[in-house]
Amino acid sequence: MNSRVPLKLTVNGETFDIEVEPRWLLSDVLRHQLGLVGTHVGCEQGACGACTVLIDGKPERSCLTFAIQVEGQQITTVEGLTRDENLTPLQEAFSEHHALQCGYCTPGMLLTATALLRLEPHPNERQVREALSGNVCRCTGYQFIVDAILAVAGDTKEDAR
Repeated sequence: MNSRVPLKLTVNGETFDIEVEPRWLLSDVLRHQLGLVGTHVGCEQGACGACTVLIDGKPERSCLTFAIQVEGQQITTVEGLTRDENLTPLQEAFSEHHALQCGYCTPGMLLTATALLRLEPHPNERQVREALSGNVCRCTGYQFIVDAILAVAGDTKEDAR
């Protein structure tokens, strides 16, 4: 007996018609069915933020979300941030400010920061730290990540995000 159900997912602007088991998590579907391995799975409890994706523009934990819950919504993974193979200003700032080391937390940090900058284009340090409070990094100590986000927030160009 096939327990899979049809699902139409819109990920990074592309629509996918797939079949999933209702119990499958969005993180697993993104990684194993769609090949979008930038969505990392760390704690599998929603505490580390490595699996963060944007669902209708808001950061959400894909390891706590069933894939069938997001049908009809816009999902953005780290692969969907880049335009025309170029890095976004935020990605460039992460590189320039040494805001990544092992890189495991980076996709979740980038997506969380992207959502923050869309909501609040010029956040202060407290707002950045608060937004990142659900993302764990064991390498950088956060200051370089905060610096990178604040550097982009100081950029007045409309296309910075």
